[in-house]
Amino acid sequence: MIELLTADTPNGKKISIMLEEINYDYKITKINIYKDEQFKPEFKKISPFSKTPVIIDHKNNKSLFESGAILIYLGEISGKFYDKNQRMIINQWLMGQMAYVGPMLGQHHQFHHYNPGKSEFGENRYFKIAKRIYKELDERLSASRFLAGNDYTIADIATFPWIARHKWHDIGLNKFNNLKRWYAEISKREAVIKGYDLLKKGEVIPKI
Repeated sequence: MIELLTADTPNGKKISIMLEEINYDYKITKINIYKDEQFKPEFKKISPFSKTPVIIDHKNNKSLFESGAILIYLGEISGKFYDKNQRMIINQWLMGQMAYVGPMLGQHHQFHHYNPGKSEFGENRYFKIAKRIYKELDERLSASRFLAGNDYTIADIATFPWIARHKWHDIGLNKFNNLKRWYAEISKREAVIKGYDLLKKGEVIPKI
């Protein structure tokens, strides 16, 4: 049994999607970040930066924090979506998501979606970066079916929930044909549909 401790965020959805993809038995323990539950001492013991998600693998008596590390772990123990012969390129696109795509789109959310009008500099800066991310992903996907090559991997699983917030970004996913094609294909996967609805409240993947 895998216990997923998380809020309903793109990083949390990465893990629920992966768990659905590998068909592992899991349960969700909700961490209410709006009530600062992530800062409680018992949570900080397993998540030193007080960030979600975290998993506890009760079968193997292990806990992991950081969504990228969790995806690697699940890929290794399941033998799925993390081909040992392709790990160099998978890791590059996964780390790109962790270090660049997620944090920059997250800042765009803060300035453009949650706090519009509070910082013209912040809004302009992160809108430009978000638009560049769309362009860069689109360029990659013009040469490759998925981010790390012809096969769907944890790099795609990591990136998808962030692009799923495309309506927040106001960039226009329709303008990026390759990224749009990638998004549409992944959106149809049964495990992605199930995993996206992390809290089982009937949440559906945003359409293009």
